[in-house]
Amino acid sequence: MTTERITFPGHSGDTLSARLDLPDGPHLATALFAHCFTCSKDIPAARRIAARLASMGIAVLRFDFTGLGHSKGEFANTTFTSNVGDLEAAAEYLRRKDMAPSLLIGHSLGGAAVLRAAKDLKGIKAVVTIGAPFDPGHVTHNFAHALDDIENDGQALVDLGGRPFTISKEFVEDVKAQNLAPAIKSLKAALLVMHAPRDAVVGIENATNIFSAARHPKSFVTLDDADHLVTRPEDAEYAAEVISAWVGRYLKLKPPAPPIGAPEGVVRVSEADKDGFLQDVQTGPHHLLADEPLAYGGSNRGPSPYGLLAAGLGACTSMTLRMYARRKGWPLTHVSVDVSHDKVHAQDASTPSTASIDLFRRRITVEGDLSAEQRGKLLEIADKCPVHKTMEASSRVETELV
Repeated sequence: MTTERITFPGHSGDTLSARLDLPDGPHLATALFAHCFTCSKDIPAARRIAARLASMGIAVLRFDFTGLGHSKGEFANTTFTSNVGDLEAAAEYLRRKDMAPSLLIGHSLGGAAVLRAAKDLKGIKAVVTIGAPFDPGHVTHNFAHALDDIENDGQALVDLGGRPFTISKEFVEDVKAQNLAPAIKSLKAALLVMHAPRDAVVGIENATNIFSAARHPKSFVTLDDADHLVTRPEDAEYAAEVISAWVGRYLKLKPPAPPIGAPEGVVRVSEADKDGFLQDVQTGPHHLLADEPLAYGGSNRGPSPYGLLAAGLGACTSMTLRMYARRKGWPLTHVSVDVSHDKVHAQDASTPSTASIDLFRRRITVEGDLSAEQRGKLLEIADKCPVHKTMEASSRVETELV
């Protein structure tokens, strides 16, 4: 994933700070991400979701609302309506770059904002909310103790998450006046509602109300015991995986034909976590994770590189046996292949060398009313598996630094 730092004018002309996360391969679609109340574009969950979408060819623009993060302007002068205006400005910026968004993702109050904005943005095919309130006025419970001061003085300085923010009377009045039900009901895009049942900031009943107000196609996915900010890496990973799997059904991504010399396309591997070893592996429309075990400094959220290599050998073996039995008309009802990997001395493998080599042990189980001769032939055919032959033959790896 390549990230560009960009700026664009917000609803009032103030310069908004943003990151445009671009796919390393073909650009197939664009998403717009709206962060939570008083948060920023750089919270871990936003970064992980953006990275996952970028790995499948979806560019993601995540920006700071006016007066927050690195964006200019005064937060005290903003309202929920101005947040929607910032979203529309972000969408317009993308349109001018010929990258009009087709996916909107909003976290918390940002989720309410994307629900409000979606009806006025052309080309939106899918909307995702994470921990979003059905009633934007719900946000005022974060500073309920200051509502009287805000009403009497026009504004008040409140502490939110350990940081001071000036909340204006205009903000309170605007957010309390919002009614999202009509906008949700008229939504002309698929909707995915994600919420944690134990969310202590925005209750789960908000997700129920959003889901009930929407028309199909709509989906609801629980984030289990995640917190409101989805701070734990495993929760952010789960949210990213669900969103990417869900959205592929509605954006109809169409990758280009594979380049010459790569008949199955390019397998792209990119870091998903710079502090560990988690990797996004994208091969055509398919995605999986690679990682290392906890004992080796990884987070164990995917198979190791050697595990993937063993999986390739096992899958190819099973497929090869199935193709052969099908062609012969043999009653093979099921195949399973267990593969283990170890390092052994070459001399243990009857090779005149003291160097270490890789040993893959393969145990094949075949089921069905097969004769001893047929079973013996299948064992012979297993050694003709293309991946097996590739691993035993000499291969060449050509490398260049881009």
